Amino acid sequence: MFGASDKPVATDLIKDGNEASFMADVIEPSQTVPVIVDFWAPWCGPCKTLGPALEAAVTAAKGAVRMVKINVDENQALAGQLRIQSIPTVYAFFNGQPVDGFQGAIPGSEIKKFVETLSKMGGGADNGLADALAAAEEMLTEGAAADAAETFAAILEEEPENAAAYGGLIRAQVALGDLDEAEALLAKAPAALAKSKEVEAARAQIELARQAAKAGPVDDLRAALANDPANRQVMFDLAAAQHASGDVEGAVTTLLDLFKLDREWNDGAAKTQLFTIFDALKPQDPIVLAGRRRLSSLIFA
Repeated sequence: MFGASDKPVATDLIKDGNEASFMADVIEPSQTVPVIVDFWAPWCGPCKTLGPALEAAVTAAKGAVRMVKINVDENQALAGQLRIQSIPTVYAFFNGQPVDGFQGAIPGSEIKKFVETLSKMGGGADNGLADALAAAEEMLTEGAAADAAETFAAILEEEPENAAAYGGLIRAQVALGDLDEAEALLAKAPAALAKSKEVEAARAQIELARQAAKAGPVDDLRAALANDPANRQVMFDLAAAQHASGDVEGAVTTLLDLFKLDREWNDGAAKTQLFTIFDALKPQDPIVLAGRRRLSSLIFA
């Protein structure tokens, strides 16, 4: 076997935030750990019960999640941007975007379950397979995809619903160039894992690998864009070609430029493709961090 009250909170895990600090307090930290945002107001009765209960659950999680408290009376513009219609409202952010939430006061048992779910989402739940998972990821990074696949498979024999191992096994098949096997594994994913972030990351890698096979020459697309700088489709195709050629940062930049030019084009295709690229990379990847930061600034501008 492989081995919200209205009082300031004096802890790094729980802090008071505002519109100006939202990026630094919520979006950026959520790249590595889920961040709960509690929207409250001093006059809100249920907030006085929910806030301290959330704080207690976050403290008990010992760093697996964080919490930011936003006074809606003092941050009305931010509340409007996030469409806060009643309080208390609680959002959870991970990888720079909302992943869960609820409105109104809920029982303590549901608060505990809410925080525990987020903790697992961020990898906070440790177990005896952690070292094996880390080793398999290192193999994959170093190009030993076959060895990584064997290790991920061994982990799954002991824990069939280990999302990290299942997603890793799919990614290993992508690295081996066997997209059909990767898609077969994706289709057979247990219901409990199908929507996990690890399996979604593998799904994104498969999608990008399929796109790479269809991408045109980068130089030809650059020339076409030079002749028609506002051509949305050419910009989108150029980003696909850049990613296929290994220029992931260039692809992200092109898609961000497209989003800035026309965020609604093709049902928001630029934003969707950005999330696909972000999902396929590690949350701490500098390209992801910088890309999400710029995308968030464009969204909240």
